[in-house]
Amino acid sequence: MPAKRIIMTIPDEDKLWLDAYTKINKISVAEAVRQGISLLKQEQRQKTYQKFVEITCGIWKKGNGLAYQQEMRGERE
Repeated sequence: MPAKRIIMTIPDEDKLWLDAYTKINKISVAEAVRQGISLLKQEQRQKTYQKFVEITCGIWKKGNGLAYQQEMRGERE
């Protein structure tokens, strides 16, 4: 996968923390940033899924949804 270089500005306090974190974990700053982005993406996917569940919760008004699914699947078999 092709990669892109970036230049970013962060507060001095965050840079000091990042330097300490990378030294303790024996990884590069770039790897720490990649890991952070990966965690943010995972968190966002979970929030998106949860939001979808909240939005769609209760829209089925025809009784027991599982029983309906099983009945429909039984008709196809």
